[in-house]
Amino acid sequence: MDFIANIPWVDVGEATLDTLLMLGISMFFTLLLGLPLGILLFLTGKRQLLEQLAFYNALSFVVNILRSVPFIILLIVMMPLTEIIAGTSLGVAGSIPPLVVGAAPFFARLVETALREVDRGIIEAVQAMGASTRQIVLDALIPEALPGIAAAMTVTAIALVSYTAMSGIVGGGGLGDLAIRYGYHRYQNDVMVVTVVFLLFLVQALQMFGDKLVLRFTHR
Repeated sequence: MDFIANIPWVDVGEATLDTLLMLGISMFFTLLLGLPLGILLFLTGKRQLLEQLAFYNALSFVVNILRSVPFIILLIVMMPLTEIIAGTSLGVAGSIPPLVVGAAPFFARLVETALREVDRGIIEAVQAMGASTRQIVLDALIPEALPGIAAAMTVTAIALVSYTAMSGIVGGGGLGDLAIRYGYHRYQNDVMVVTVVFLLFLVQALQMFGDKLVLRFTHR
């Protein structure tokens, strides 16, 4: 009971809400940017509908660079740009731009992989019926790739949870920031344990929801 009594539950609650807010907003923009980017990567690839290898290689290079930069480095490098976009590099608002820049290329590559797994015969059948590229993408590719895209969303959301925790190192807010301020600077290991448990529950909830989403789309 003494262990629980020492926990600043108000701060834990606020940090949890901040983490959920960061996760929700950054996931929204990650999907908004990453999905069309992944589709574009697929369509311009070799032997695809809009094959443009020079464009694909250039875009793929940029995506690979952004994916390869460790998130903590990205946080620091993006601080000047983050201040221009969000008006601050601290707190929830200051965490969103680097979270999106870090996650969108990752999600785009997963989307490209999911689209590559669609049976090419389905694409050719729809194409033979005179469908446009837009119709092929919306009526064949995306519906057939939905299980893979749902799995990609789950993996990306879980990655974003870890990113939000890391953003606490530079004052990004959320559970990561709470763990650093109390658990590291003040040596309150009980707070550290609680934040880890909360993050574990969040990851588990996201995984369970994602698995159900994949099953639902698989049984369509």
